[in-house]
Formats: sequence, structure tokens, C-alpha cells
Amino acid sequence: MTDILLSLAINFFKIGTFSIGGGYAIITLIEDLLVNQYHWLTLKEYTDIITISQLTPGPLAINSSSFVGLKIGGFIGAVIATISCTISGFIISLGGYIFFCCHRSNAVIMSVLHGLKSVATGLIGSAGAGILLLSITGHNELSTDSSKFDIWALSIAAVSLFLLRQYKINSVWLLALSATIGILIY
Repeated sequence: MTDILLSLAINFFKIGTFSIGGGYAIITLIEDLLVNQYHWLTLKEYTDIITISQLTPGPLAINSSSFVGLKIGGFIGAVIATISCTISGFIISLGGYIFFCCHRSNAVIMSVLHGLKSVATGLIGSAGAGILLLSITGHNELSTDSSKFDIWALSIAAVSLFLLRQYKINSVWLLALSATIGILIY
């Protein structure tokens, strides 16, 4: 049990360290660790966590740490995984605040920040594409086999995107509507 708790602590410290700014920027790292390397979650359980994290307070990395910690190590595992995930973010945020307060007027530092914004946009776009593929095909790999596409899931995603962008519908209402449609269809 000690080995499991130590493994939870190390891996969720790693996830917390690299998820500064939000878990969606590193969703592939979280998936690789939790699903592919350690097999703590199935791909379906992982996508369920992503979905549930949209309905519950807290970021993806924290929700993942709590869920996996509870599943693998019980209540103590959940506490250790959650603390391990959050402590690195606290330390990095405090250090970053001190650093940027001291170097606010440095043009090189500001240029680096602009470059990082571009990288974060690409990472979030990649994560979004992976989630979309997973929801409409059942896996996160691109395939030319059209029989694997879930036309209902694709339709719900397209209509939701349209309603959100065109009519600025509240995302909570959109989630409730999509969940209701999903219950009726599936």
C-alpha cells in the first residue's frame, strides 16, 4: 500500500507541476500517465472524469487526482494525490509572482510570455481535438473508417458549438440540454 501511495504522490506532483494554467493544456500527459502507463483508469473512465469536471467545481487535474486517489488508495490515497497535485502549483505560482514582480518591465520576459501563449493555444487545441475524437469515435486516434463515427455525438457537439458561439447560451444550460438529449438518445 505504501508503494501505491508513493506512486500516487509522485505522479500527481508531476501532473500538478505541468498543469499550471489548467489541465486541458496537458490533457495528453494526464491521459498517458493515468490510462496508458499505470492503467489506473480505462479510457472511458478518463473521459468520464473530463465530463464530470465540467459539471463540478475544480480543475481537471484536481478532479482526476481525487478520483484516482480514491479508486487506487482509498480516502488516504485521495488526500495524498490531491495534496500532491496542488502543492506544486502553489509553489510555482508563488515563485512566478515574485519573479514577474521583479522583472515586469523586461522586454525579453514579456516576449517569452507571448511565445508561451501561442504554445498553450496549440496544446489546448490538441486536447480539444482529442476529446472531440473520443466522444464521436470512442477512441482518440484519427481513423478513416466512417463506421466508427457516432453521428448522434457529432450532431450534439456541432449543435452545441453553434448555439454557444452564435447565441451565447449559458454553458450550464447547454450542458443540461446536451445531457438530456444524451439520456433520450442513448
